[in-house]
Amino acid sequence: MLKHLRAVVGRILRAPAALLLRLGVTPDVVTIVGTLGAMAGSLGLIARGQLFAGTMVITFFVLFDVLDGTMARLAGTTGPWGAFLDSVLDRFADGALFAALTIHLAATGERVGAAAALACLVLGSIVPYARAKAESLGRTATVGIAERGDRLLIALVATGLVGLGLPVAVLVVVLVVLAVLSLTTSIHRMLHVRRQILADASSTAPAPGAAP
Repeated sequence: MLKHLRAVVGRILRAPAALLLRLGVTPDVVTIVGTLGAMAGSLGLIARGQLFAGTMVITFFVLFDVLDGTMARLAGTTGPWGAFLDSVLDRFADGALFAALTIHLAATGERVGAAAALACLVLGSIVPYARAKAESLGRTATVGIAERGDRLLIALVATGLVGLGLPVAVLVVVLVVLAVLSLTTSIHRMLHVRRQILADASSTAPAPGAAP
């Protein structure tokens, strides 16, 4: 879902991306600023109960995640470092959001919601780790129900709507669903990698009766 939005937003941001490059701003700087801004919106606003304002701030800085990639493509500097930096800093931004939701919901007595937000925080870090570990072993683990961007978008929409007046139960239900999706994706990736490893082992095993 978010892949299509990223493509559209990327085209819209081509002009500001080109301007920033002419001003000497690098994609790495944009990546770092975007992450710090998103974390500030989470821990400075959402954790204090200002859900809609926090959502707006985070949404603004999430655009930087598309802007830096657009800048890198225009400058011809796309490469492993940029991808690595972007991926690592995404974990900071995601962690800050779900940590802020955990703090806010716990402070307001929403124990189920706080537990679900904490589960999203933990499981949301396992999903990309499973993929990274699989790739380090020469396997693939891109399977799953909802990608990182989709989970983030759904969480932000729910948070913003509750900030506008919807019952907090909406956010609690969404967080529970996201936690289940993250758990399902983690297990799916583990089983997917296991099948690959078993298939490789069977393909290299000597046939019955073959000479040693």
